Amino acid sequence: MALPHILVLPFPAQGHVIPLMELSHRLVGSGFKITFVNTEFNHSRVVDALSERGGEIHPMIKLVSVPDGMESGQDRNDLARLCESMLLVMPGRLEQLIRKINESEVDKVTWVVADQNMAFACRVAKKMGIRTAAFWPAASALLALMMSIPKLIEEEVLNEDGLPLKEGVVKLSPDMPPMDTSQFSWNHTTEPKLQKHIYQFVMNNCRATKHAEFIISNSFQELESATFEYMPDVSPIGPLIADARPDKPIGHFWAEDAACMSWLDEQPANSVIYVAFGSIAVLNQHQFQEIALGLELSGQPFLWVVRPDLTNASHDAYPEGFRDRVASRGRIVDWSPQQKVLAHPSVACFVTHCGWNSTMEGVRNGVPFLCWPYFCDQFLNQSYICDEWKIGFRLTPDDSGIVSSEQIKLKVEELLGDEELKARSSMWKEKANDSVRVGGSSYMNMNRFLNAMKE
Repeated sequence: MALPHILVLPFPAQGHVIPLMELSHRLVGSGFKITFVNTEFNHSRVVDALSERGGEIHPMIKLVSVPDGMESGQDRNDLARLCESMLLVMPGRLEQLIRKINESEVDKVTWVVADQNMAFACRVAKKMGIRTAAFWPAASALLALMMSIPKLIEEEVLNEDGLPLKEGVVKLSPDMPPMDTSQFSWNHTTEPKLQKHIYQFVMNNCRATKHAEFIISNSFQELESATFEYMPDVSPIGPLIADARPDKPIGHFWAEDAACMSWLDEQPANSVIYVAFGSIAVLNQHQFQEIALGLELSGQPFLWVVRPDLTNASHDAYPEGFRDRVASRGRIVDWSPQQKVLAHPSVACFVTHCGWNSTMEGVRNGVPFLCWPYFCDQFLNQSYICDEWKIGFRLTPDDSGIVSSEQIKLKVEELLGDEELKARSSMWKEKANDSVRVGGSSYMNMNRFLNAMKE
């Protein structure tokens, strides 16, 4: 008997690959076969990182790739050009891939689960008679904002090109978080032509999403309850975190430094400051050094993730003598097994760029936040953390755009001394855990989704 065969397509960014890989593992555990489609560029990164750590992917998950249309030397952090290129090249290549699978394998593709940012796949699937689901990997409030663009144009908040006609904040419903019009994700460029490409990409995705039978999101009902009242067609199935099977591969682009876990074992409970800015943020040398000095001034043990490309400095960016001075209480790694780190009892605080995966991982583990958003939806996530859930504090740049070492020190001290904030963090941890337990909101939504895909 043929197995139900799901083709999974993430947007080509680290924060999009990880939750869809976790969803893939859950689907495999429920009797599905998975073809996981990365772009060729990211496929090689995932495979290389997997090989470096000696891991193996589950035998029922097959990793394959399609081209994104860009040349090997082009900058894939140039979001507008990447989106334009993918939209031109990938729909045709995806259709070819599905036809090849269906001609050569017993288990035909029965569903496509596509990142909503790759919703052109929903059109491809519908054309081929395949059922589809769209997956939203960020705060569901952001999806609500994007799906409300026509309404915002009608209300003269935005013009026809998605640019704000009014400065200020938008609230889609009285209980949803305010969203600053200057931080809308499709306007994250100063070049009008590129802004237009990103906006058209967003609008194409919103239109294509209408072909999806399900829209699922990496959130949970209690976390964004007002958003799910506003947008009842979205089913939250999160947190999608690999805690149940912590050693399985989750699609990292860099090899993890697992040795840092032994170091954490040696630290006192609730003492370590964990610092990680995700896969995209880049800091200038001045800011990088202020972070280093702030961690030193804090007097706390710290684990700091410093990607090779985190700073734009062309030489050793650390303050002179810093690494020697903090050697006894500081650990610096290229990349960490973040889900395990945040679950470790020695971790007291998470200094973060507020990417949604990091936000969900911190919430699920009850770790309070110091928030330092870099761009786009990260400011919305900061608003959730600091204003709605009240489980973190902001780190605020000065007039020159720098978060000082002194502010880092003071905010660490304030957070570590705030027992009410810690209690709220623990409360949200319980709510997150309850949502995925038998009978919980995400558990029930996941079961409905699984049952539909088995029909």
